[in-house]
Order: sequence, then C-alpha cells, then structure tokens
Amino acid sequence: MTKVSIITVCYNSSMTIRRTFDSVLNQTYADIEYIVVDGASTDGTIEIIKEYEPLFEGRMCWISEKDNGIYDAMNKGISMAEGELIGIINSDDYYEPDAVECMVNAMTGDKYQILYGEMRTWKDGMEESISISSHRFLRDRMINHPSCFVTKAVYEDFGYYDTRYSSVADYDFMLRMIEKKEIVFKPVYEVIANFMLGGMCSTGEAYMELVRMQHERRILSDREYKWIMAKNRLFRIYKRIRAR
Repeated sequence: MTKVSIITVCYNSSMTIRRTFDSVLNQTYADIEYIVVDGASTDGTIEIIKEYEPLFEGRMCWISEKDNGIYDAMNKGISMAEGELIGIINSDDYYEPDAVECMVNAMTGDKYQILYGEMRTWKDGMEESISISSHRFLRDRMINHPSCFVTKAVYEDFGYYDTRYSSVADYDFMLRMIEKKEIVFKPVYEVIANFMLGGMCSTGEAYMELVRMQHERRILSDREYKWIMAKNRLFRIYKRIRAR
C-alpha cells in the first residue's frame, strides 16, 4: 500500500481548522501520515491540534514555531514527510472523503508524478464552481494546489517551493516542473478538494507578485508588463485622491 503524507500549514486558524482536520481524519484511504506545521499560533489553534492528535492514533505529527511565510512552512512539512505521495491542504480548505483514495488509484507507477483533480470553490458559504485546470495550459492558469498530489521524488530531485515569493510560489513550482520531461502530469476527473475564496491569494499584492513572476518567466511580454504596471500605478493614485 502506498503511504501518503498530507500537510496542513496553519497560523491562527482556530475558526476553520477543525473542518480541515475532520476531512483528513475521515478519509477512506488508511495509510496516511498527517503533518501539521503551525506558525506559533496564539488563538487556540495549538489546543485544537492537541485535541485531534490522539484521534489520528499515531498518524499525526506536528510542530509549532515561527516561519518565514507559508511556503517556508510548506517546505518544512515536505522535508518531514515520509510518504511516497504528498498532498497539501490549507487550514481553511478541506478534502472530499475519497480524495486520497482517488489519487492513489490514479498513480501511474512512474517515479515522478504530479496528479491533480477537480476543485469545488466556495464563497460566503455558497458553492461558486467546480473546476479543473490542465497542465497543458499552465501559462494561462495554474493547477489548483489543494487538489494536487506530488510524489516526494519530484520535490527531492527537482526542488521545493521558492520562498522568495509570498503568494505565487505554488504556480512558480508548477511552471518549473512542466519543463521537466521526466515528470508525468495526470488529471483525475473527480472533485478532490474544497477551496474557500478570500485568502491571501485574493489580494492586490498577490496579483502584482503574479504579474512580476509571469514577466520574469516571459509569459508576459515587456509591453504587457509595462501596461499592467502603469494601470496599477494609476489605480493607486486614484485611490489616494478618493481617500482625501
């Protein structure tokens, strides 16, 4: 049986993390190692982790310490993982009950695999959409990381998340991996994860970091990049004027 490592990164997530924990605890697949990387929470998150730890019957391990951002915390979790296949689920998102089983059943036997499934998106308690992104169109749209599982060999041999980024390192990771001919990308046409809109990646700062990264990777031309940056500067001027 393939051992799977699930990683949850959290910081002051007491309002949402129980649902995340329940979704991992209630998976139909048994051989799961659960790694929780907490960023020194102060809101009761650590107490919830301790509450759930015995429910996993030795399959949960966790740390709580300050980190250098979400991707630094993810990298810590990946380095701790012992499973052949690794999934990362945020502390305000959650898996479908058969998510891990679907991914293990879809494995191809190749050493380097990235499997990705459909993701259900929620906003203000209402279902927005169900979507799947294709690795064939990565330049236009990233693969949704909550519904993505990666063999540990990919991380070990081709690199972890780039901690220079604060919100788009998962997209950068996929763009780097698509260049590796050894890696097999495989879509799984099942809903794997549920994603809550409104987090860090929904901010204007995240959008501008995305634009800069796309320009660095030549996804955006110099002309396109300058036009977007000019519009952003005008928008900020407009906001300052309106605020007077």
